[in-house]
Amino acid sequence: MRVLLIGSGGREHALAWKIGASPLLTKLYAAPGNPGIGSDAELVKLDIADHAAVAAFCQEKKIDLVVVGPEGPLVAGIADDLRAAGIRVFGPSRAAARLEGSKGFTKDLCAKYDIPTAAYGRFGDLASARVYVQTMGAPIVIKADGLAAGKGVTVAMTLPEALAALDACFDGSFGQAGAEVVVEEFLTGEEASFFCLCDGVTALPFGTAQDHKRVGDGDTGPNTGGMGAYSPAPVMTPEMIDRTMREIIEPTMRGMAETGAPFSGVLFAGLMITDKGPKLIEYNTRFGDPECQVLMMRLKDDLLVLLNAAVDGQLAHTSIRWREEAALTVVMAARGYPGTPEKGSVIRGVEEAAGDGVEIFHAGTAINGGALVANGGRVLNVTALGKTVGEAQKKAYAGLDRIDWPQGFCRRDIGWQAVAREKAGS
Repeated sequence: MRVLLIGSGGREHALAWKIGASPLLTKLYAAPGNPGIGSDAELVKLDIADHAAVAAFCQEKKIDLVVVGPEGPLVAGIADDLRAAGIRVFGPSRAAARLEGSKGFTKDLCAKYDIPTAAYGRFGDLASARVYVQTMGAPIVIKADGLAAGKGVTVAMTLPEALAALDACFDGSFGQAGAEVVVEEFLTGEEASFFCLCDGVTALPFGTAQDHKRVGDGDTGPNTGGMGAYSPAPVMTPEMIDRTMREIIEPTMRGMAETGAPFSGVLFAGLMITDKGPKLIEYNTRFGDPECQVLMMRLKDDLLVLLNAAVDGQLAHTSIRWREEAALTVVMAARGYPGTPEKGSVIRGVEEAAGDGVEIFHAGTAINGGALVANGGRVLNVTALGKTVGEAQKKAYAGLDRIDWPQGFCRRDIGWQAVAREKAGS
């Protein structure tokens, strides 16, 4: 098979690494990719926002499958445009990608199909949103309706914080994404990420993980796109997975089909496991980042076979095998993130850090004058396998400490909840 991978982050490097291991693969292209992806794929200078150019490339190179990594192109309808050109695509249609592209759309779907989620209000103007927030009080959650690179959500513990978050949305801090807001009830419990491969009819469970959104140790500081993750998530017991499928995923699949937008691709449910069971926080319509990195490390089966089964509507006849080991990834970010990151600093020791169950996935890197440099906020994902989360954590940090990058930083407590559970059980 000849495959084109769309994207340039750590998630896409993990996908390229796993797709590259498939015996089915004859050629892997990546657009635009990054220096790490370049070791697994041929990088292509394509404007991925120009869907006609992407389609022309696929036809010229006889591409058998396009795998779309990030959410932006999916919400913009790249899957529809490629399918219209006769090209097979793994990823949802523009209409189905509304599950991520509009938080309000998803909340309304939940209300219609009795999917457990936080109570909410939708607002298109600041005044009515302020009245609702002042009536409900804090803690409360403020979300920009559209895509905001993981930064449009504020968990406000005080009323002034909530009102400031509303101001940020409506004053254009998140662009068009903040033109409408969703205000949600604050849920308590433990968060988890749950993934399914979907083919429009069948949703096949595809692993669990737990992300760390806050920038600082102890879950402090502002939200980020994710500072680390581990898999599996102990809170997602077999019983909890069964409830999530029955109460959340299956009614979503049914609802999307009934609205004329059957969901095909990756359905990523961000969950809060409350004392009453799982509740949906949000949907994403692609693999998580950095959750994808730990899932790819644990996946035993050929990813390309699974992606083809989803595209061809064959997931009802498919199963997935996982390694027994746990996986953990730590994000190395550039100073300044999640604000304005400092770019251009030289990174050394990446190759020496890999090996013995440790993989380094590139996220925001570039080559400048022959040197590897930082070129984004989240820059590297140091990812390890271990018999336990604790062992994977030790291996990941040992690998990370071999990287020479003074301008980078990371959290030192990724996996802390799972490690505490392991210690309590020992």
